[in-house]
Amino acid sequence: MRTAAVASVVAAVAIIVTGGVVRVTGSGLGCPEWPSCTGESLAPTAEMGLHGAIEFGNRLLTGALCAVVGWLIVAARLQLDPSPAVLRGAWAQFWVIVLNAVVGGITVWTRLSPYVVAAHFLAATLLLTTALVTWERVERAEAEAPGPTEVSARCAVLGRYLLGCTAVLLVLGTAVTGSGPHAGDSSDVHRMPFDWVGVTVVHGVVAGVCLVLGGVLFAALPAGSVARRRTGVFLAVFLGQGAVGVFQSLTALPSVAVVLHLCGSALVWSGAVRVVLAMRRRAPAGAQPTARLARSTTAAGA
Repeated sequence: MRTAAVASVVAAVAIIVTGGVVRVTGSGLGCPEWPSCTGESLAPTAEMGLHGAIEFGNRLLTGALCAVVGWLIVAARLQLDPSPAVLRGAWAQFWVIVLNAVVGGITVWTRLSPYVVAAHFLAATLLLTTALVTWERVERAEAEAPGPTEVSARCAVLGRYLLGCTAVLLVLGTAVTGSGPHAGDSSDVHRMPFDWVGVTVVHGVVAGVCLVLGGVLFAALPAGSVARRRTGVFLAVFLGQGAVGVFQSLTALPSVAVVLHLCGSALVWSGAVRVVLAMRRRAPAGAQPTARLARSTTAAGA
């Protein structure tokens, strides 16, 4: 079950990365129809060349992800003591895969509308989120991970702000990409009507806010805690992602750097989600957990 959960996370990241490969190679309409590649063929023909193969390969990865999530559902159901939380997470992944596939089809039908392409990326990010949450649930169900760190109200708020700021950063990233030169196909594809330099600067400013929030949270968390370690990993990945972003902006957006930046966006988002999952707000002094209070009341009545 744990292996299937990790595989689903890896496959979700791969979906985002291969989507970037489709974009920078101009293969977005390599298969001009959906769900079949052409009106007569499910798979690309030899005449469609490399672009058709790249786009169809991205579609096949969705099928592989479905198989992995099916494996997770079956493995979770066959446990001696099945975890309802894990099963709910696995089924949520399945339905988000369906959503992502439908948005991908609409992307083809709208001839790579930049707004639908942005929605396609965000749907893939939602898939990654459900995979991460399910992975965390599997680890706790199998006692492979310690429980969340009890943190102060300030740390809990900082964690939520960090996650929200990172989400805004991803959305702004779609605007940067949607107004940039990589349209996803060699044909005349419309772009978002934004000034690329201006959107990029705003994207960078929000990235700076995320970095500050992460640093403040790292300093405020208890030393040696799981939440602090995950925040440290988040900051390291974030700095690497920032370096790639600056490099691609200064070098006319080379294709390899764009794909690396997309991979980094998936890792940064994963880090932010993992940080929040590792924290639980500490109960106020003198407060008694509801479940414990209910058990005490029942025992007293008996």
